[in-house]
Amino acid sequence: MVLESIVDPLKAEKTPRDMFYVGLIYSSIGLLLAYFTFGSQSSFASIFLTTIPLVVIMYKTLQLEEEKDEKLIHSLQKRHRKTHQETFLIKEHGKALSLFVALFLGMVVSYTFWYIILPVDMEENLFSFQINEIKRIRVISTAGDMTGFNQESTNTLFTILENNFRVWVFCIIFSFLYGSGAIFILTLNASIVGVAIGIAIRNALIRYAPLGNIDFLYNYFGSFSISFCYLIHGIPEISAYFLGALGGGIISVAVARHGVKIRGEFIDVTIDSIDLVVLSAVILLLAGIIEVYMTPLICGM
Repeated sequence: MVLESIVDPLKAEKTPRDMFYVGLIYSSIGLLLAYFTFGSQSSFASIFLTTIPLVVIMYKTLQLEEEKDEKLIHSLQKRHRKTHQETFLIKEHGKALSLFVALFLGMVVSYTFWYIILPVDMEENLFSFQINEIKRIRVISTAGDMTGFNQESTNTLFTILENNFRVWVFCIIFSFLYGSGAIFILTLNASIVGVAIGIAIRNALIRYAPLGNIDFLYNYFGSFSISFCYLIHGIPEISAYFLGALGGGIISVAVARHGVKIRGEFIDVTIDSIDLVVLSAVILLLAGIIEVYMTPLICGM
């Protein structure tokens, strides 16, 4: 009851950067508890322990967003300004989106930091699932030449989009069925991205260790910028997941609170949620294009 009661979504939306520290601290506590409690099974256990308090936070946020929908829809209908309804609502939900993105980035930094500093034997227990998943993703991303618009890169794009949209669909389904269930998938993705960045930085440390002090520092710290190239497409990708989760979650909360008794308001809330889902699909498509065609050019990957 302590961790989940610390965060007030209404205050968090006003200062979303504070959620960065929430993600950082909660995931660190989850890793620590998992290692000393579950041992060799701590890789998945840490995700669950991080998710447990975040489920409550996400559900409270979804309740807040659903209440916003009802109030704004009612207000706009009174003023006969329905043409601006979707614009206002999406703008309001942007506050929740920034909250979740800051939370995600905090978890990414946490997993990156702990992967870099922990000894190898602890890593094998804490990050075994993430490491295996990264190996699988690398097989997909290196299947073709991703340096231009050709058949190989097009095939890779479709493969990545298929994988991303599968995650997106599960985010929506989990949010609709379990209210805030999508936070588990998003925490899992944060752990994979964080470990991937940690692997790149640690490999750079090993690679550049024999160099002189100046060359080592130059190349090592340069690897940080290359490693965080994941975020060029990662931020819009995770934003799409969160928007999809918001759309599914808002409908779930509306059904839980009112059922379908107030048909007019329920339909309006559903339409708003569909707007979020459609917008998230467009953003996810753009993120895939950026990942295949832009990130390699920008980062020299």
